[in-house]
Formats: sequence, C-alpha cells, structure tokens
Amino acid sequence: MEIIVLGLSHKTAPIELREKLHIPESELPEVLDELGGCGQILERMILSTCNRVETYAVVDDVEGARRFLVEFLSERQKLQPETFENCLYLLTADQAIRHLFRVASSLDAMVVGEAQILGQVKAAYAVALEREATGMILNALMDRALRVAKRVRTETGIATSAVSVSTAAIELAKKIFGDLTGRTVMLIGAGKMSELSAKHLLADGVGTVLVANRHFDRAVELAKRWGGRAVQYDFVKVEMLQADIVISSTGAPHQILSRDDFQEIIAQRHNRPIFVIDIAVPRDIDPAANEIENVYLYDLDDLKGVVQANLLERQREAELAEALIDREVAQFAGWLASLHVVPTIVAMRQKVESIREEELQRIFAKLQDLTPEERHAISLMTGSIVNKILHDPTIELKRQSAEKEGHLYVNVLRRLFGIKEE
Repeated sequence: MEIIVLGLSHKTAPIELREKLHIPESELPEVLDELGGCGQILERMILSTCNRVETYAVVDDVEGARRFLVEFLSERQKLQPETFENCLYLLTADQAIRHLFRVASSLDAMVVGEAQILGQVKAAYAVALEREATGMILNALMDRALRVAKRVRTETGIATSAVSVSTAAIELAKKIFGDLTGRTVMLIGAGKMSELSAKHLLADGVGTVLVANRHFDRAVELAKRWGGRAVQYDFVKVEMLQADIVISSTGAPHQILSRDDFQEIIAQRHNRPIFVIDIAVPRDIDPAANEIENVYLYDLDDLKGVVQANLLERQREAELAEALIDREVAQFAGWLASLHVVPTIVAMRQKVESIREEELQRIFAKLQDLTPEERHAISLMTGSIVNKILHDPTIELKRQSAEKEGHLYVNVLRRLFGIKEE
C-alpha cells in the first residue's frame, strides 16, 4: 500500500485551469463515492479550494491509480487529459506525507501562514469521514497533519506575520488609493472571505461597507455586525455606482458580472475609476472587464505580487516550520513502515518457533528416557538459539524500516523465510 497525492495548485496551473477542475463542496460526497468504485483506490480524500485541487489516497498500484484519476477528472470535468495533465504532480510515500503537512500548515499556500487553508483541510476530511472514504492510514495521516499544523502555528511565528488573501487584496487597494479612510467598499458574497475582508477594511478606516448576498438575511446580519448596509443582490449594479472598491467572493458557478455590465456601470459613474478584486473560484467577473478604461480588475493570480513582497519577512519562521515538519514526516513514515515490519517479524518468529517445536517433539519421541528436567533444559537451550539467530535480523529490519527503501528489506525477508502475504 502507498500514500499518494495527485493534484495541481496555484504553483503549477493558472486560475483559468484551476476553476475548470474545481469541485464544489456540495459535490464532494458524490465524487468520493464514485472514486470508491475503483478497486485500486483503498482510501481517498479530496481537497478542492480556490488554489488547489488534490486527491489524497491510499493505493495498491500507484501508476494504475494515477491513470484512473486522470481519466476520472477528464470525464467528470469534461476536459481532455492533455489540457491539464502536464500541470499535475504525483507525490508518493514521504513526499506525499510532507506535502499534506505543508499544506495544512500553510507553508504551501499562496500566502504563507494564512489560516484559512487549515479550515479547508478539516472540512475536506470531515466530508471524507462522513462518506466512510478513509481508513486506518488516512485517518492516522490526517490526525497527525492537523496536530502538525497546530504545532507550526503555536511554536513558530509564522501565524503572527502572515496575511490572508483578503488582506493581500486590501494591501493592493491601499497601494492604489494610498489611504482607504472614507472610501466606500462593496462586498459581494457573505462568506468567510468577505468576513475577513470586512475585518481588515474596518481596521483601515473605510467609511462605508455595503454587503450584497443572494440571501438577503445573511447580508443584513453581516452588515449589522460591521456597521455597514445590506443591499439587495438584484441591485448590485446600481449600488456599485457609489463604490470605490468592490471585493467579490461568491460561490456562484458562473460569472455574475459581464464586460457589458461594467461598460454600463463606468458610463453611469462618468468614468470615475473603480477598483475590483475578484477572489472567487470560479471567477465572478468577466476578465474582459479589465479592458475598460478606469476599471481596475484583479484576480487571485494578480495577488501573487503582493504576496511575494511579504515572503522575505516570513522566511525565517517558515524555515523553522519546515524543520519541524521534517521531524514529523520521519516519525509518521516510521510508524507507517512498522505496519509492514511488525507482522513480518511476528510471522518470522512464529515460523521458526513452529520448526523448533516440531523438531523438539520429534527428538523427544526418540529419547523417551529424558527426564522432565532434561526436556525443559533442551527446550530452553533451543529457544535461546532461536532468539540469538533472530536477534540481528529483527534489529536490522526495524532499523531499515525507517529508511526510504525499507519495504524492500521486508519483501526480501518474507521471501527468504517463505512468509506469504496475508
């Protein structure tokens, strides 16, 4: 059995491709159930966010599982394999373990140290648990990953110096406007991203916060919390006439504002500039809107420049976190290897003990004049011989199990002793 990760992220694929492969949370149960029909995939979990789409699995045949997953994504998302296969990464064994630990700890995020990814990992795991898609190995791996993420956030300063995507967006807005004091901001969508955006916007002194959401009650609730004003979703374009900054992060499966919409909006604003940040996946706003004069549209990939400016500041803490993760990977890999080693050692000892017992019974049958004391002494002596013969192979097997090629030693020993796979 092998732990694998097959996926793509903001590091390997542009947003245009990520949004095509994105799997909404509501569809995860169905997808996990469908993957369960593949005999090669023993355990599975899917992490699908705005920055990554990854399948974590326990498989018997790595290459067979890879082919199946590529074909599955191709058919389900209606994409030809050649359009995304070169953006995929396949990680196995220690690399797969390390990747999950880094993802959960926000070391692989677009914004290193942001807290949102840990919640997304927990949510993905919760769905997999509910669908009974995980087993002993993935459950143990996820438990360790969540504990590692907690250690990274409490034992290093990476969380204190980190920023989220929403704060990166606001930092970009400040570079353009200079000062956000008195500005009017519209938030389209009332999810986690909007909450984070509002929190940082208010800290920067914005004058008015407008909240639009398909469910008006939710918009009212959040607007009240932030001292802002809720607006009807159907009147978003009208309300945008007075906004300086628009941050859109809905969960809509399609674009909600077209190029023509912005052409109309900018005309009614008498060409007064508007700054728009689209942090949704799939994107809420037609990228072509950026071609209109005085419309400044930025998406998730555009935020990378803001993020890069903060990386040096967090590099030292990230290095401490990486060292911590290296130790945790070694420990988990050792435990994983022991799943194969312990049964092998037990089976080896049982086989040798069985041979010893058979030979003792045979010799005792011939030497019937032996006293009980003599029989006991012979039994102790042969037991001691067995222990001494098996001592070095047992110690070496345990030591090698923690190494990268440890499974080869297990396989060779099982073959030499004629131990069948259970």
